[in-house]
Amino acid sequence: MAYKLENEKNFHVNDNVSITCHYQNTSYGFRHLATLYINGFKQDQTSKAYYNRTWECFTYESVLNKLADRQNKELEQTIKNFVIDYQKIDEQEINKKFGMIANIASLGNIFADNQKDKNSWKERMLKAGVNELDFPDNWNELSEDEKENRLDKVIEQCNQWIKHQNN
Repeated sequence: MAYKLENEKNFHVNDNVSITCHYQNTSYGFRHLATLYINGFKQDQTSKAYYNRTWECFTYESVLNKLADRQNKELEQTIKNFVIDYQKIDEQEINKKFGMIANIASLGNIFADNQKDKNSWKERMLKAGVNELDFPDNWNELSEDEKENRLDKVIEQCNQWIKHQNN
């Protein structure tokens, strides 16, 4: 069974070097594929397999580093420096996102008239901004005071994380 390539991402390393990455489902999980181009010509290709998820700073980080390790020392260092610089840019984008989410969630304190509506606003905005955010099974059984306390801690954590990253 052939699996289609998805989620193409092109990385422009410099004027001569570019790397195209893809995501592909497999029978055991998924994999990331990276293809190296020099002056527009395909030079090398590699993949990195996963069973359930990756632990990367940004999507395709591991397969980019694996591709770099296969190159001569000069090209390896060029690609690895690009990965480091790209990670910094990605972190800045994450900081902006968390800051915006925290600020929008905090607006519940201004827009809503009562604690239940404030909590409801904060919960909706946090869920919308952070897809992976998971609320406890007994969330609806908690008091509004406890919900407010927990939601405000999440918002504060977002703000603390941003301050820590910017220092």
